[in-house]
Amino acid sequence: QLQLVESGGGLVQPGGSLRLSCAAIGFTSDYYAIGWFRQAPGKEREGVSYISSSGGMKKYADSVKGRFTISRDNANNRVYLQMNRLKPEDTAVYYCALQFYGLGSFSDREYDHWGRGTQVTVSS
Repeated sequence: QLQLVESGGGLVQPGGSLRLSCAAIGFTSDYYAIGWFRQAPGKEREGVSYISSSGGMKKYADSVKGRFTISRDNANNRVYLQMNRLKPEDTAVYYCALQFYGLGSFSDREYDHWGRGTQVTVSS
Protein backbone atom coordinates (compact mmCIF):
# COMPACT_ATOMS: atom_id res chain seq x y z
CA GLN A 1 0.00 0.00 0.00
CA LEU A 2 1.31 3.42 -0.95
CA GLN A 3 1.91 5.75 1.97
CA LEU A 4 3.57 9.04 2.71
CA VAL A 5 4.70 9.44 6.28
CA GLU A 6 5.96 12.73 7.69
CA SER A 7 8.13 13.04 10.78
CA GLY A 8 10.35 15.57 12.50
CA GLY A 9 7.84 18.10 13.70
CA GLY A 10 7.81 19.51 17.20
CA LEU A 11 8.05 22.57 19.39
CA VAL A 12 10.93 24.94 18.76
CA GLN A 13 11.81 28.46 19.85
CA PRO A 14 11.89 31.33 17.36
CA GLY A 15 15.17 31.28 15.49
CA GLY A 16 15.52 27.53 15.91
CA SER A 17 15.64 24.73 13.36
CA LEU A 18 13.81 21.54 12.51
CA ARG A 19 14.22 18.97 9.78
CA LEU A 20 11.10 17.35 8.45
CA SER A 21 11.24 14.00 6.70
CA CYS A 22 8.79 12.50 4.22
CA ALA A 23 9.05 8.76 3.65
CA ALA A 24 7.45 7.37 0.50
CA ILE A 25 6.52 3.81 1.44
CA GLY A 26 5.53 1.30 -1.19
CA PHE A 27 6.65 3.40 -4.16
CA THR A 28 8.82 1.43 -6.53
CA SER A 29 9.64 4.23 -8.91
CA ASP A 30 11.62 7.46 -8.47
CA TYR A 31 9.52 9.33 -11.03
CA TYR A 32 7.62 11.53 -8.67
CA ALA A 33 7.87 15.03 -7.38
CA ILE A 34 7.30 15.88 -3.72
CA GLY A 35 5.72 19.01 -2.39
CA TRP A 36 5.59 20.35 1.14
CA PHE A 37 2.46 22.20 2.20
CA ARG A 38 1.34 23.66 5.48
CA GLN A 39 -1.91 24.68 7.07
CA ALA A 40 -2.22 26.95 10.08
CA PRO A 41 -5.41 27.11 12.15
CA GLY A 42 -8.06 29.14 10.39
CA LYS A 43 -6.00 29.48 7.22
CA GLU A 44 -5.96 27.79 3.85
CA ARG A 45 -3.34 25.23 2.99
CA GLU A 46 -0.36 26.78 1.24
CA GLY A 47 2.54 25.43 -0.72
CA VAL A 48 5.92 25.76 0.95
CA SER A 49 8.37 24.02 -1.34
CA TYR A 50 8.63 21.29 -3.95
CA ILE A 51 11.30 19.20 -5.62
CA SER A 52 11.33 17.34 -8.92
CA SER A 53 12.05 13.63 -9.25
CA SER A 54 15.72 14.18 -10.08
CA GLY A 55 16.14 16.91 -7.51
CA GLY A 56 17.18 19.30 -10.25
CA MET A 57 14.23 21.63 -9.76
CA LYS A 58 13.50 23.12 -6.36
CA LYS A 59 11.06 25.90 -5.62
CA TYR A 60 10.23 27.82 -2.47
CA ALA A 61 7.45 30.09 -1.37
CA ASP A 62 8.62 33.66 -0.85
CA SER A 63 7.81 33.39 2.85
CA VAL A 64 10.41 30.66 3.38
CA LYS A 65 13.01 31.44 0.73
CA GLY A 66 16.48 31.63 2.23
CA ARG A 67 15.40 29.82 5.39
CA PHE A 68 14.11 26.44 4.19
CA THR A 69 15.94 23.89 2.05
CA ILE A 70 14.36 20.90 0.34
CA SER A 71 16.35 17.81 -0.63
CA ARG A 72 15.75 14.20 -1.52
CA ASP A 73 17.41 10.81 -1.11
CA ASN A 74 16.03 8.60 -3.86
CA ALA A 75 17.95 5.56 -2.63
CA ASN A 76 15.86 5.66 0.53
CA ASN A 77 12.68 7.21 -0.91
CA ARG A 78 12.89 10.19 1.39
CA VAL A 79 12.49 13.92 0.98
CA TYR A 80 13.62 16.38 3.61
CA LEU A 81 12.71 19.93 4.49
CA GLN A 82 15.38 21.67 6.54
CA MET A 83 13.81 24.65 8.27
CA ASN A 84 16.09 27.27 9.79
CA ARG A 85 15.47 30.62 11.47
CA LEU A 86 11.95 29.56 12.27
CA LYS A 87 9.35 32.18 13.05
CA PRO A 88 6.06 31.98 14.97
CA GLU A 89 4.23 32.40 11.67
CA ASP A 90 5.73 29.10 10.49
CA THR A 91 3.54 27.32 13.01
CA ALA A 92 1.30 24.90 11.13
CA VAL A 93 0.67 21.28 10.28
CA TYR A 94 3.11 20.36 7.53
CA TYR A 95 2.15 17.84 4.86
CA CYS A 96 4.12 16.18 2.13
CA ALA A 97 2.44 15.25 -1.11
CA LEU A 98 3.46 13.17 -4.11
CA GLN A 99 2.92 13.95 -7.77
CA PHE A 100 3.53 11.12 -10.24
CA TYR A 101 5.63 11.95 -13.28
CA GLY A 102 5.56 15.67 -12.63
CA LEU A 103 8.00 18.42 -11.78
CA GLY A 104 6.06 19.60 -8.75
CA SER A 105 3.71 22.49 -8.16
CA PHE A 106 2.34 24.83 -5.53
CA SER A 107 -1.17 23.75 -6.50
CA ASP A 108 -2.39 21.06 -4.13
CA ARG A 109 -4.80 19.80 -6.80
CA GLU A 110 -1.90 18.42 -8.80
CA TYR A 111 -0.82 15.87 -6.22
CA ASP A 112 -1.84 12.23 -6.10
CA HIS A 113 -1.00 11.16 -2.56
CA TRP A 114 -0.82 12.94 0.78
CA GLY A 115 0.63 12.22 4.16
CA ARG A 116 -1.21 12.84 7.41
CA GLY A 117 0.95 15.73 8.47
CA THR A 118 3.29 16.66 11.29
CA GLN A 119 2.79 19.57 13.68
CA VAL A 120 5.39 22.34 13.81
CA THR A 121 5.02 24.89 16.60
CA VAL A 122 7.33 27.86 16.89
CA SER A 123 6.93 29.56 20.22
CA SER A 124 8.93 30.88 23.12
